[in-house]
Amino acid sequence: MSLFDKYAPLQSRVDMMMKIGKDALGVQFDDILSATKGRVGNREILLAGTNNYLGLTFDEDCMAAAKDAVTRHGTGTTGSRVANGSYHEHIDLENALAEHLGMPSCVVFTTGYQTNLAAIAGLAGDKDIIFMDADAHACIIDGTRLTGASTIRFRHNSPEDLDKRLRRQGEIEGGNALVVIEGMYSMFGDIAPVDEFVDVTHRHGGYLYIDEAHSYGVFGPTGCGIAEEQGVLDKIDFISGTFSKSLASVGGFCASKHPEFEITRKVMRPYMFTASATPSNICAARAAVEKVKTGAHLRQNLKDRAAQLHAGLAAMDYDLCAEPSPVIAVRRPNEAVAAMEWNALIESGVYVNLAVPPGTPQSSSLLRISLSAAHTEEDINQIIKAFGDLKTNQASMMQSMMTKMQAAE
Repeated sequence: MSLFDKYAPLQSRVDMMMKIGKDALGVQFDDILSATKGRVGNREILLAGTNNYLGLTFDEDCMAAAKDAVTRHGTGTTGSRVANGSYHEHIDLENALAEHLGMPSCVVFTTGYQTNLAAIAGLAGDKDIIFMDADAHACIIDGTRLTGASTIRFRHNSPEDLDKRLRRQGEIEGGNALVVIEGMYSMFGDIAPVDEFVDVTHRHGGYLYIDEAHSYGVFGPTGCGIAEEQGVLDKIDFISGTFSKSLASVGGFCASKHPEFEITRKVMRPYMFTASATPSNICAARAAVEKVKTGAHLRQNLKDRAAQLHAGLAAMDYDLCAEPSPVIAVRRPNEAVAAMEWNALIESGVYVNLAVPPGTPQSSSLLRISLSAAHTEEDINQIIKAFGDLKTNQASMMQSMMTKMQAAE
């Protein structure tokens, strides 16, 4: 028996995808031309699946900050902040994020994934109980696995179900309840009723942890996320986010209204035992924070483009998973159809994400679109036309798919 035999079912799915067309989960871009344009071979592709929500990856100030950081400090830190110390830019970024969010404590991490891995594992102990939304991201799930805490899932976006489970649990002897939700969920683009979760959590004496990875920079008067949008930012116990979406870099952060959060730097293993973020990543994110704070015009264009696309797809009777947001997920009948249509879209010059189980809620097969403030009305019209062509050519595409799969057997 081979070490890899357990992956045989997965290999079969990959083989099926390759019979249909390209590897949708391993696309190689030969060049990235702008926040919304890339190149595959000799063809220009409209990027509609990059999570570049504010379009800042090509912002002149962000690029200049990254270049200057490399000139001054080199390309890497070569170790963790515990072992090699912090650059003053690490501290400056933490202070800037803490000030923006109105919280006394903020810790910066090397990736967004490590942020939730570290913070959740650092906060929850053996006697605590984590109450987690059923659609929580993989990094939240993995963070809970690093703890000795019990985990209870509640129905997605349901404060009522959380209330029932907290009430049923009652007082936690020697421990606390840590409730973990997201602001905007990454697959469907649906929004959490954070204000209601605040009420339920605190009424039961728990702590509320919200991951705003896909909503920081995008929502709220100053871009702090869904909690700010719903007027409860000052009531959130812990808020995490990533640099790889609106902040146009790589890294993550967790901020808290509790000054005692600082002590967790001494216990968070993904913080203590990994190399710290590079100077260029930190400085690009620092410049992007200023863009977020003054980016009301970016958020408005993003909102307008999301409404335009959502309306266009709804008019063609596509099954959309949520109300308009920067993430618009189109539900498809099955994985094979989704893969076929993904190939057709990229052939028409539009790149979106193919999202399939187990990484999707409700075992859905999705064509997932993430929009950018850098997208124009013309860009959205191009996406709408590409999806319109899918409807028109569906019968011929199905026949072509069947022919390809039979020829490959």
